[in-house]
Amino acid sequence: MTVYRRPESVLVVIYTMGGEFLLLERRRPPGFWQSVTGSLEWGELPDDCARREIVEETGITQGFLRNLQWTQTYEILASFGKTYAPGVTRNLEHAYALKLTRRVDVTLSEHVQYRWMSADEAVATVSSGSNRKVIEYLRR
Repeated sequence: MTVYRRPESVLVVIYTMGGEFLLLERRRPPGFWQSVTGSLEWGELPDDCARREIVEETGITQGFLRNLQWTQTYEILASFGKTYAPGVTRNLEHAYALKLTRRVDVTLSEHVQYRWMSADEAVATVSSGSNRKVIEYLRR
């Protein structure tokens, strides 16, 4: 039996008080840089999903998590489409920010590498347009 993901997810931009942003490179497609993301599980609230995904993808358990009260809808890339039900082409994404006092070590589980970078470098590097918008908002 195939279980498909629901087309609703979270995006958590992790940054420091000093203005550094954490980006993660996905395994697939190679060269795709992003912040923490993840799909809501059935019955899961976005706030709970954001907390779960931060720990799962980075091992980070500290910082101030803020729901930005901002959602975006985007087209699902073909390379990610196999995890959604047939015919599902759009995803609703809830935006969050995790503010840290300083850089912390990251424990990767789903990505091949991570980098802390300036806001300008993060905006230039991130692969997702919705992710870029949140970084631009937070760097003000």
